[in-house]
Amino acid sequence: MKVIRADNLWYGYPLCNRANRILKRVFDIVFSLLVLLFIYPPAYLIIGIAIKCAMPGAPVIFRQKRTGKRGKVFTCYKFRSMIPNGDSDLLQARENDMRITPLGAFLRRTCLDELPQFWNILIGDMSIVGPRPHMIAHTIIYSPLIPNYNKRLEVKPGLTGWAQVYNLRGETYNAAKMHKRVQFDLWYIQNWSFLLDLHIIQMTVKLVLSDLLTFGKEEKSTDSTLSPQFANEEVQRCTV
Repeated sequence: MKVIRADNLWYGYPLCNRANRILKRVFDIVFSLLVLLFIYPPAYLIIGIAIKCAMPGAPVIFRQKRTGKRGKVFTCYKFRSMIPNGDSDLLQARENDMRITPLGAFLRRTCLDELPQFWNILIGDMSIVGPRPHMIAHTIIYSPLIPNYNKRLEVKPGLTGWAQVYNLRGETYNAAKMHKRVQFDLWYIQNWSFLLDLHIIQMTVKLVLSDLLTFGKEEKSTDSTLSPQFANEEVQRCTV
């Protein structure tokens, strides 16, 4: 089994096993096809019309280069949530960001802006579950600052991930916040299982539904003391 050194712990990769990779890929294809056939078309119609009304002349789909598996650069698709600007590839969205439209704030809070990434999953650039793909600029900035940052690139990036379901998402304004996410990403890589992916998907659906119902209210806060090991205790209780 392939292993790496990370924070004085040995991390192994269950996805080095070909059978595990095939299982994950088959699930990605089936799941993404179902979404693209039955959910994406009406969502594209409704969200696309809303974007055209909010930002006339702007493309519905936003395309951005992201860092994928083993550093491969790919084009990541999203529903447009910002007015067209020249800083999209350099500056992360921030709280009260003037580039984000009211519609965009709703799409981002509820993660509906990520729906086009099911195309990325279908063609093999991404997986349903995995470390989130970062902007190329972030990879360049953080890879020399955070130990084992690039080890998260050993697997395909995901639409959702272990860090995201514990609210480690959104703006990373310092290396400490990014380091916390990387810890969760490395834990996921080490402890991957098909059941873990299913659990993360279940948690994601619950979070999206919760965000839909609570949009406009105070956003959830991130618990800075949360660790991947503590989160693992919860998943064990849920899967026993």
